[in-house]
Amino acid sequence: MNETIKTLLNRRSVKKYKPEQIKDEDLNTILEAAKFSPSGGNRQPVLYIVVQNPEMRQRVVDLNAAVMGKTGIDPYYGAPTIVLVLADKTSVTPVEDASIVIGNMLNAAYSLGLGSCWIHRTKQMFESEAGIALLKELGVEGEYIGVGSCILGYPDGDLPKAAPRKEGNVIIVK
Repeated sequence: MNETIKTLLNRRSVKKYKPEQIKDEDLNTILEAAKFSPSGGNRQPVLYIVVQNPEMRQRVVDLNAAVMGKTGIDPYYGAPTIVLVLADKTSVTPVEDASIVIGNMLNAAYSLGLGSCWIHRTKQMFESEAGIALLKELGVEGEYIGVGSCILGYPDGDLPKAAPRKEGNVIIVK
């Protein structure tokens, strides 16, 4: 079995991280893999907001928790790097394009020995007044939709075991 297939079969969502920040080289490799994701009409409409600054990270944590209607929790499981993934609303396939980007990041992270997980509520975060203000503060112009977040870090513990795969959900027509 080749390494790509092994990565696809063995990657798991990590929900507990060590506090140390990932290496810039690894982050850049993951972002490069993301940038080479396919996109509708090759429009490449995805915007990546990488958050590693502790104060900004806390603001993003609070924004996501607020969408959940909770306080004092970390929806990003303590991961030191959060990559917020948004896409240009005017693109033909913004959600699809950003979704495959996140998939590429998850798999690239695993291939480098890092943990990762897809985190939701990014859409709601950046529809809120606080989220719109944050984008403006970061200098983001244009019409963007939040699609998801990819958290990155060093796993604190073993990777979870794979859940059994669902049966009967493949139809092959020859």
